[in-house]
Amino acid sequence: MKGAKEQANITITMADGVFGYPFRRLFWSPPIFREWSGSTALMDWLESPTAHIFKINVPGFSKDDIKVQIEDGNILHIKGEGGKEEPHAKDTVWHVAERGTGKGGFSREIELPENVKADQIKAQVENGVLTIIVPKDATQKSSRVRNINITSKL
Repeated sequence: MKGAKEQANITITMADGVFGYPFRRLFWSPPIFREWSGSTALMDWLESPTAHIFKINVPGFSKDDIKVQIEDGNILHIKGEGGKEEPHAKDTVWHVAERGTGKGGFSREIELPENVKADQIKAQVENGVLTIIVPKDATQKSSRVRNINITSKL
């Protein structure tokens, strides 16, 4: 029996093969392209009437350890590079190491909807939670349909 992640990858591959890449969003929501997580950077994505709100668990990361960028116009890229763990004496004995070594990181890329104000994105980290506010653009976008004039000669 296939795992859920493997099944999701098969579904995406089938959607890409049958409908092409632009139609992936119809089969996979939210449209997260890539995620690598050396730590557990769990995320909530909420939508209010005025903004998209992302809340990401980033325990142990300071604001200097985290980068939030917009790539290719609408890809929100969030990356964290872990700080250094406190040095321990050579004669220290580890009994349990569940928190990791502190050198892990995470990276997430999220395709944002078209109706956002990418130039007004704000982010803050507090108590181990990174909050990113992406305001919505309330102005009506021009229609993507454009009539092409047909002539008898090119």
